[in-house]
Amino acid sequence: MSDLTKRAIEIHETLMKAFGEPIWRNPLPAIDELVSTILSQNTNDVNRDRAFNALRAKFPTWEAVRDAKEKDVIEAIRPAGLANQKGPRIQQVLQAITKERGSLNLQFLADMSVDDARDWLTKFNGVGPKTAAIVLCFSLNMPAFPVDTHVYRVTGRIGLRPERMTVEQAHPHLEAVFPPETYYAAHLNIIRLGREVCNARKPLCPKCPINKLCDYKEKTKE
Repeated sequence: MSDLTKRAIEIHETLMKAFGEPIWRNPLPAIDELVSTILSQNTNDVNRDRAFNALRAKFPTWEAVRDAKEKDVIEAIRPAGLANQKGPRIQQVLQAITKERGSLNLQFLADMSVDDARDWLTKFNGVGPKTAAIVLCFSLNMPAFPVDTHVYRVTGRIGLRPERMTVEQAHPHLEAVFPPETYYAAHLNIIRLGREVCNARKPLCPKCPINKLCDYKEKTKE
């Protein structure tokens, strides 16, 4: 076991003591999670959920979303922001999946290796490593470690990844650093740490449960 993995485990265990076992909202079917995660790009959870619920209220099935007029989808998801980009993107992904699979059920991915399932998802325009990892981890219970803005910032500050590493490179790196059985809880607790304590502009270092395990050079003192 590498020294970095030992540190990652210690950080994970410390966050578990501080925050407890995190619970993701009710798991969604994989196709639902895929659409929800596309909607979540560049917005917050509240607006993502408003847009997702509006889309589901307007269209009874994902097939209906796929076949709808583009302007109707855009109008439904407007609360998520960037609707003119996200609407066509969602429809194009749904159309591409249907063309390849004949249906919009993604459960078959659970029978693939994580790498193959990730490759299958990320070949679609608008589905990056984070979106794929969220679908695999939270809908299909597969060992993938999603890296969002909070995870990226916090892991860089505490020294679990090289400072200049890109977000794309951070996915395989952190999957190698953390043991697979910790992915679910570690991901969610690091997000919570990033939102509540390790803020982007002025982190609340004195209140941080992993202050002593952190390499951040510009810690706040008060």
